[in-house]
Amino acid sequence: MSSACCSASPVAKAHLHHALGSGSTTVEPAHHARGATTGDRADLLVLGRIVTGVPSAPPAEAMAVSGGSIIGIGTKADMDALVGPSTQTISPDGVILPGLIDPHMHIWTSLLNLTWNELSHARYPKFDDVVGAIAAAAKQAAPGAWVLGRNFDPSLYPGEPVLTRDTMDKVAPDNPVLIMNASGHFFYANSKAFAAAGVTDDTPDPPGGIFGRTDGRLNGTIGEPPAMMVMLGPLPKPTSQDIAAGVNQILMAAARRGVTSVREAATGSIAGIGEYALLHQLNGAARLPVRVSTAQFSLAGGKSPAEAAADWAAAGVTPFSGDEMVRADAWKVITDGSNQGRSGYFMQPYLGEDTGGKADWTPEGLRDALRVGLDAGWQLMVHTNGDAAVEFALEAAEELFPGYAGTDLRHRFEHVSFTTDDQLTRMAAAGVSPSFLMNHVYFWGAAFRDTILGPERAGRLDRLASAYAAGLRPSIHSDYNVTEIDPLHSARTAVQRKLQADGSVLNPAECVTPEQALTAITTNAAWQIHADDRGTLEVGKRADFAVAADDPWSSDPESWPDIAIHATYIDGTPAFEG
Repeated sequence: MSSACCSASPVAKAHLHHALGSGSTTVEPAHHARGATTGDRADLLVLGRIVTGVPSAPPAEAMAVSGGSIIGIGTKADMDALVGPSTQTISPDGVILPGLIDPHMHIWTSLLNLTWNELSHARYPKFDDVVGAIAAAAKQAAPGAWVLGRNFDPSLYPGEPVLTRDTMDKVAPDNPVLIMNASGHFFYANSKAFAAAGVTDDTPDPPGGIFGRTDGRLNGTIGEPPAMMVMLGPLPKPTSQDIAAGVNQILMAAARRGVTSVREAATGSIAGIGEYALLHQLNGAARLPVRVSTAQFSLAGGKSPAEAAADWAAAGVTPFSGDEMVRADAWKVITDGSNQGRSGYFMQPYLGEDTGGKADWTPEGLRDALRVGLDAGWQLMVHTNGDAAVEFALEAAEELFPGYAGTDLRHRFEHVSFTTDDQLTRMAAAGVSPSFLMNHVYFWGAAFRDTILGPERAGRLDRLASAYAAGLRPSIHSDYNVTEIDPLHSARTAVQRKLQADGSVLNPAECVTPEQALTAITTNAAWQIHADDRGTLEVGKRADFAVAADDPWSSDPESWPDIAIHATYIDGTPAFEG
């Protein structure tokens, strides 16, 4: 669990760019499904309890698949006419569900600390447990080996305690320790780590960064990328093989949770076109575990939106190009930062502060960035966290979109964490759909209520019920690695809105029905990523499905995160088997 979001930190670029940027930028789609044709006889017959995801439709007992598409679904007798001598029959052990969809996650920025020890509040609800986990990791490590941790979030612990140099020296006297704050803006280090990086009490702060000190002595806190990158210097850089293994590890983790499609939400933020090309290269070597839709970063390569768009187009990366496994679909623009990192843009100040963050663009700059994407024919995917950021982006959309009427691009606002009734109504009128990071409520709801924003604004967090009431088609997402890819956990939060911290319910009026929550991770999410051939199990749809231990459509939402996924299939062929 992390509160970093969307754009690549310079820290990630410093650590990953060499391996990511050293590969080919030639885009070569693999087209695994090329030549597959849908016939009148099934090449696969799936038997079992089949939940279609279609509202009010009863479960089926058989599904016929040809060329990766569903050609029949119903009773076993209904399928008899579709079965031939070459039909393969499988009877999976479990309930067959539509493949789940995560419409907003991050592959590339998540590679930075993918293999580091997980120190999130979700894993360690008490601060002392975090310290204990560092001690245990140091005990298991060889003397002198680095002990690395990620996703430590002091805002979720009483008093917002930080990891000090002295604390980590005590539990890891023989190992350098480096822990990354969940916001991505801070490291915490012990004496061995400072020594390895050549940082002393007398080392000056680099411009834009800070080495925290108490009474002139390093206290263990390292703030902002210029200082953080100094601490990364002695760490081994990942190889291209490490990158490939990491991408597959991330996508396989999604498949293990029943996910068959994802949207990578800022492709090109570290190494430009090379990131998209690498996805195709990996898919060409072996079909990826899930389908990947990409949102092209509007500032890829550190260039202006116009320059970045020209580079994408020159590489042949145009709207809806690619293949059935990796496809370029959207244009990503970011308007503000992280709410829990206190860099989201709000109409009112944060508690205890005199500002409410700021926008990442001028109004004119934002319109230019959006217009570039619109002119190229991209779906817009606009990161908006605070209520002022939503207003900032909405005003631009209201001004620009009438000039591009008649296209079905399904423009999106991402996170839309804090909104007003008026904004939701205007989003519907403008043709913008929201995608909510729903587990903001579960993990950070109490922090927003108590220390970051206050009860009134916290109640306006992730207003899924109000979005439905406004006539919108909302989805919910993980923003991995802000939270883990686990759509059924996010869906449970949408139904219950319970806080991890104290079990209370944050604004019960925003609780949705189980059907609405499941729609947000299936059909609505599919619609948002222009995947109308997915999200339900119906004739004409792709045979993308999961095999689960239970049926979320008929079970208590409380149990949803515990439903085991036994397998996932893409086009009727295994992607993951447990």
